[in-house]
Amino acid sequence: MSNAQFQQQINSYRAQVVAPQGLFIGGRVSPAMSGAMLESISPVDGGVLTTIADGGAVDIDRAVTSARQAFERGVWSRTAPAHRKKVLLRFADLIEQHAMELAVLGVRDNGTEINMAYKAEPLSAAATIRYYAEAIDKVYGEIAPTAPQALGLVLREPLGVIGVIVPWNFPLMIGAWKIGPALATGNSVVLKPPEIASLSLLRFAQLANEAGVPDGAFNVVTGRGATAGEALGLHMDVDAIAFTGSGVVGRRLLEYAGRSNLKRIYLELGGKSPNVVFADAPDLKEAAKVSVNGIFRNSGQVCVAGSRLIVQSSIYDRFLDELVAVTGRLKVGDPLDVASDIGAVSSDQQLRKNLEYVARAEEEGGHRLCGGERLHAETGGYYMAPTIFADILPDMTLAREEVFGPILAVMRFDTAEEAVRLANATSYGLAAAAWTSNLSMAHRMIREIKAGVVHVNTYGGADITVPLGGFKQSGFGRDKSLHALDEYTDLKTAWIAL
Repeated sequence: MSNAQFQQQINSYRAQVVAPQGLFIGGRVSPAMSGAMLESISPVDGGVLTTIADGGAVDIDRAVTSARQAFERGVWSRTAPAHRKKVLLRFADLIEQHAMELAVLGVRDNGTEINMAYKAEPLSAAATIRYYAEAIDKVYGEIAPTAPQALGLVLREPLGVIGVIVPWNFPLMIGAWKIGPALATGNSVVLKPPEIASLSLLRFAQLANEAGVPDGAFNVVTGRGATAGEALGLHMDVDAIAFTGSGVVGRRLLEYAGRSNLKRIYLELGGKSPNVVFADAPDLKEAAKVSVNGIFRNSGQVCVAGSRLIVQSSIYDRFLDELVAVTGRLKVGDPLDVASDIGAVSSDQQLRKNLEYVARAEEEGGHRLCGGERLHAETGGYYMAPTIFADILPDMTLAREEVFGPILAVMRFDTAEEAVRLANATSYGLAAAAWTSNLSMAHRMIREIKAGVVHVNTYGGADITVPLGGFKQSGFGRDKSLHALDEYTDLKTAWIAL
């Protein structure tokens, strides 16, 4: 498909009016019991895109009840893995068939540039659902090495009702990471989408139902975190919650588990990821290009964003020159224009927060090399120039706090020991990278940097076959790969006397 044809398809979906959205419970669309609605503000132009149901505790209870009834009836939980595989493969096919519709709907809702959103949201979600569909009839139990007088079997069983809470930056991609293995293992799901990016997930659930996921096995309750999210966390009939988001909310969910039924909580809580560039990096131009993409894609609103760039002193100045040059070629603009490299910041609140970080970095002595200002204010949308600060020190705010915006903090180091110390000087530990031609140094960085994912001579790109999760305050859940299946199943032992 040519760029012109791609743009034509985008424009046709962009022109569609988005009707007010209800909840999706028990296979049907229904209003919130209170009748309350929330406005969906598009970051593209700051206008009201549509309204969504403002679900509350009573709606969460309706959804959990529907999920539990479906689970206990066995209409999904007790079907053969081969059956669930067929249904989920149909689901993946439907996602792909509706990929442009889903991508444009999501971009209008959260502002991600369409070139990235199309691949990272519906196409990635379809691939994830297909991965777990294909995997589920290939997962075996165990036979224990017992004495001849006994037979020990280890079985996997679905947990029951899974609560899923996802963020607004990649709702479909991250949602699929959790919904895919949860459904594949036979659980029922109650999803609480982000209040500022719910539209694509509502359509996602409808497509799952159309594919044959039974009524009640996949429910969506939109609403606010303080009401619907809290109710899901406190519900006595939810067996586990899979969450991606902020550390503040993650801590609350752990609290809610303690106050309720000790449900399992799986957390991925963001990061302040180090990207370490040694003087012997194989290709400094490529390292600069990839590093720019690693922080500025989706306006820096990526949990694994390489937001701390740590550069060896001997190449520091020329690497910064290359970095600024690459950044200067990026086009920030309408996220539904294929010519835009970077789209909109997700909300007015997030944009204001980003600009406050710029002001604070300057107050603390950071050297701004480029960016730092709002762009295209006349459109009403929320756009920000990619921003680079040099000479950042470990105790500065920009080196410690997750900004979740298009702001890069650059630091310098001399020795490998110093690089490791700077890389680990954070409460987070989600992702990292090291650029070097020295194989021994690469393995040293992999061992010594405390992060769940360590890239070497690249940044990003790890696919569904490997797990994603953090160390330290980045949480302890694991998305992706076969390891994710462990989070949605219980082990049961059968001990049989022979």
